[in-house]
Amino acid sequence: MNQDTRRQIRENAQYLRNVRPLDPEEIHEYVEGEPHPAVVRQVLREEAFDLGLVERDDGTFVPAPDGRLAVSFDGVDRFPDDHEQRVLDLLTEWGGLEWAGGDSGDRLRERIRDIKERYLRGDSVEYDELTALGYAVYHLPDYYAVASYVLADLAADGLLPSQLRVLDVGAGVGGPALALLDLLPDDALLDYHAVEPSAAADVLEAMLDDADGNVRWEVHRELAEDFDPESALDATNRGDGDDAEAFDLVVFGNVLSELDDPSAVARRYLDALAEDGTLLALAPADRNTAIGLREVERDLADDGPATVYAPTVRLWPHQSPESESWSFDRKADIAVPSMQKRLDDAGGGTGEFVNTDVQYAYSVLRRDGREKFDVTPDRGTHAPMADAEQYVTDRVNLLAIKLSHDLSERDGANPLFLLGDGSQAVDHFAVVTEASVLNEDLRRADYGDLLAFENALVLWNDDEAAYNVVVDAETVVDRAR
Repeated sequence: MNQDTRRQIRENAQYLRNVRPLDPEEIHEYVEGEPHPAVVRQVLREEAFDLGLVERDDGTFVPAPDGRLAVSFDGVDRFPDDHEQRVLDLLTEWGGLEWAGGDSGDRLRERIRDIKERYLRGDSVEYDELTALGYAVYHLPDYYAVASYVLADLAADGLLPSQLRVLDVGAGVGGPALALLDLLPDDALLDYHAVEPSAAADVLEAMLDDADGNVRWEVHRELAEDFDPESALDATNRGDGDDAEAFDLVVFGNVLSELDDPSAVARRYLDALAEDGTLLALAPADRNTAIGLREVERDLADDGPATVYAPTVRLWPHQSPESESWSFDRKADIAVPSMQKRLDDAGGGTGEFVNTDVQYAYSVLRRDGREKFDVTPDRGTHAPMADAEQYVTDRVNLLAIKLSHDLSERDGANPLFLLGDGSQAVDHFAVVTEASVLNEDLRRADYGDLLAFENALVLWNDDEAAYNVVVDAETVVDRAR
């Protein structure tokens, strides 16, 4: 098909799109040479994002809705069967029907052990086919769940457009990509670009192969440090000014800790964001990577060009945190994927190759200054954590973000929660010494919620080198959304 035929199909689509549903059986008659309707349909599918069209079940195309993306999401209880089947197909292609047993199973289990050991030591991982399959079996299900929760929250907050352009940096075997595909309603459009140089890209492409016609995707097999995000943008897209040449969402999923200079790389990709775009960074919940994520977040926010949207919102203007802030969210475990059970059972059934925890650190950054909570504390009412040394042993009012689930390590211990207001020099922990109906919002609030503390006692904890915000019978805690 020549470019003139494509141009004529586009022009007819642009002319008729707001008149009636576009039917390839009709449009082919208006194009010189009358190309087959199947050719017209294929062009419309390829140009759908640029033309703002979605394909209906009857084979016609209609304008995609404008506005914000609305998703239906009730949590993740299991890795979807269709995604797991694609992984199983790859495993069967690699190791045969009995891939979990014999030499192939031994090799895969040993590679997963090696991946985990290298990760704990902070060593780099060499990606080949076997490593990519190991990640797909062991990590893809929980990465999928993590991305689903965070992306659903972004959509619920109105941060994602229904015609969504995404750049997934270090996309791996496809956790964020699959989460996006499953969250999108039928009338949404997705232009998805992945940056993945390793053999994981082979798995990713296999996972994306069945994406429907309203999804356009491309995998760029380059290092994140070398890739030019501008190269993935088409200046003719959407035709709505500068934002036509920018991404609505840039994702760094569990990759920042693998970069030599993660702040510099992330800063460069911020430049590819639309003015109202979002950068989402994810990291495992372990201490080193979660704290490392906060360090990158602070590098980007301290001297621009980013604002922290969530969860560690800087409530006090012109203040920045210096605390360690090992902070992560936790959701219910997912069901054990059958592929993990097969691999684990064949290796003795110890549970070593089962990974169902959904725990993660995340950072949401914006370029437009928007924050999750539109609130500015008043020093006449609330005490900033930056001044904690001045009011130790006093009772004060605080505004704070809940930044952990209960951290108490034994039954019967006082509930313990990490707090932050974006000004803290050292960590602050809320300690519930006397639970009551007046302070139950602290326990019931979700990770990342804004809380107002009234009459809380602030003490220094010398053992932990942190401040304790004591919540007792005299303390009131309310959600302050």
